[in-house]
Amino acid sequence: MRPDLAGGAAALDERVHRRLLAAEGDGPLDDAVLTELVRLEDPLLDAASVAGVVARMRARMLGAGPIEPLLADPAITDVLVNGPGWVWVERAGRLVRTGIALDAAAIDLLVERVVSRLGLRADRSTPIVDARLPDGSRVHVVLPPLAVDGPYVTIRRFAVSALPLSRFCGPSVESLLVDAVVGGWNLVVCGGTGAGKTTLLNALCQHLPAGERVVTVEDAAELRLPGDQVVRLEARPATPDGLPAVAVRDLLRAALRMRPDRLVVGEVRGGEAVDLLQALNTGHDGSLSTCHANSPVDALRRLETMSLMGGLDLPLPAIREQLSSALDLVVHVARRPDGSRHVVSIDEVTPDPESPVRTRPLSLSDHVIATPSRPPRHVEPTP
Repeated sequence: MRPDLAGGAAALDERVHRRLLAAEGDGPLDDAVLTELVRLEDPLLDAASVAGVVARMRARMLGAGPIEPLLADPAITDVLVNGPGWVWVERAGRLVRTGIALDAAAIDLLVERVVSRLGLRADRSTPIVDARLPDGSRVHVVLPPLAVDGPYVTIRRFAVSALPLSRFCGPSVESLLVDAVVGGWNLVVCGGTGAGKTTLLNALCQHLPAGERVVTVEDAAELRLPGDQVVRLEARPATPDGLPAVAVRDLLRAALRMRPDRLVVGEVRGGEAVDLLQALNTGHDGSLSTCHANSPVDALRRLETMSLMGGLDLPLPAIREQLSSALDLVVHVARRPDGSRHVVSIDEVTPDPESPVRTRPLSLSDHVIATPSRPPRHVEPTP
């Protein structure tokens, strides 16, 4: 039972739901039909209460059930279902407990509704499911026995509009980043989970020069880029009916054959790192990506490690040499205690005879402390 509804209202919802299930084969269930079903259960209910029951029935049958209002709230960035009990959300960077609670049956219904509509399956044979809702929100489901107290459902809301760069940094740092994007430098945004990497990447891409052909490669499509020449590619997991998975690495190789002026890779997390480095070293300048790391140096180490996972048997010195020539800047973003995101630092990648890859700080917090040592790459789209 949900504590956001009085006991009588919840019981009425259940009775109407049973009538609704019995009537599903009798024609379209529009608001007039739903209203009639509610009146059959409680003829004395006032108009406002009837409208409330109708709205809840529509959410239960067509939307995400009890959590549908949370998905409609633009201030909420994450919806977290931690098994039976209270539903939590992230609002303004802070975790907040809502007034909605779900039992195991309600969570099972939620998972079935979300997953089945996307042509996927969540059961004991497929206990972990990643999916994207039609609005672009990402859904991650983990079922028992893997989810000890589950099922667990995590929904990362899709941001309707891109945040401006000014939300992440001061004017001088913003100017440095805009010059880097326009000048065609290759950038990697690093940070921890929930630090705002994709959001910052989206903000950076708003400054891509008009007229360029941009190909995006993402595990789950989240970026919303301006321009008439934006081509979006999204990875696909293996499907229950036997379709094979299409990984980010496969899409990156396909993207290179699509005449990109810019490559934007949502996140590098595996062997595709070596393919990205090779692409950046063969003329695909002005490209952007993200990776999980707690500092610019850690980001380069992770890229080294992931490149070694690429299966090309390249020696580490060769990978480091590619890193130093392919990447220009590493932008570190983090979350403040108040929940806001900010650019911690911008580091330039510089070669070194003793250690082939190192970084040189260009900014700390909201202050530019040095100028880049290498000139802009000046990406120019082909007419």
